Amino acid sequence: MKLKRFLVVLLVLAAGSFMFIAPASSEDKPDPLAKWAPQFDPKGAKFKCVVSNVSTPALVGTYAGFEIRDELWKRTNGQIYLDYKPLSILGGEVEVQNMVQMGAVQGISVSSVAATNLGPRIGIVNLPFLVDSFDKLDKFTGNKVLFDHFLMAMDHQGITGLDITGYGNYGWATTVPVKTIEDAKKVKFRIAEAAVNQLSYRNWGFNPVAMPWPDVQVALKQGVITGLDHTPAVCNLTKKFEVAKYFTQLNYAQGLFVWMFNKAWLESLPQDLREIFVKTVHDVCVENRKRTATWEAEQIAAAKASGVEFSSCPKQI
Repeated sequence: MKLKRFLVVLLVLAAGSFMFIAPASSEDKPDPLAKWAPQFDPKGAKFKCVVSNVSTPALVGTYAGFEIRDELWKRTNGQIYLDYKPLSILGGEVEVQNMVQMGAVQGISVSSVAATNLGPRIGIVNLPFLVDSFDKLDKFTGNKVLFDHFLMAMDHQGITGLDITGYGNYGWATTVPVKTIEDAKKVKFRIAEAAVNQLSYRNWGFNPVAMPWPDVQVALKQGVITGLDHTPAVCNLTKKFEVAKYFTQLNYAQGLFVWMFNKAWLESLPQDLREIFVKTVHDVCVENRKRTATWEAEQIAAAKASGVEFSSCPKQI
């Protein structure tokens, strides 16, 4: 009997001590999306659409999700709520693409480099010096037949593309100056985990490291890589320039987010709401893209002001 009482007391003490050492509940943690919370109550919506993005809303092309959310709420009189989840809240791009395909998540704003995992022909925009300027991007999106074919790259996977937003021109952020191809061949470049990128770098005679985006900051600081393939605006906003103090403006491709949605979910919407949904995404993306060039120029100016050295691309490529 005494043993039983002793065990009960021991259990109570253990439970009490756990209350002091247990981590804080999720309710105690600050909401990373609080500053972008909607100015309306979404509880009354008939339809909810969860959409993911891995990046920060500080990127103009990522912020489009909140613009779509608010405009969609207005145009549907509160019938559709787009619950936008940037900042990798739902996980990595490949993981979430699979969730969209299964219908667990309704949409994703996915980078064009990662989108090739389910839609290989999306990789056409990552081919070097094909769609390598804002003017060329406008011509590409302005060709309805070509652009629609591009957006339907995942249609056979049950995922429909509606439009794109951007995050600038790709180049090289490095820890040493790169002004020639010989300079570049000495750099350990991080590139995206995409077949087109790996093929391009191998053909250039480089030895790149394919690495998930969340690993880049630590890899740079530890010297595992000495450069990365990305846009100047993203490098500035994600503090890559704290280590990589040089940027070569190669401008070989445009950084794009493709706005993809589960096909079955779209088709489940009443026809009038489906038409409003598609048009809203398109309209917002068109307007959002107009700001990308100015936004990139502002980020480059800010990076220069902080001491980052910019140089022109090596013409030999």
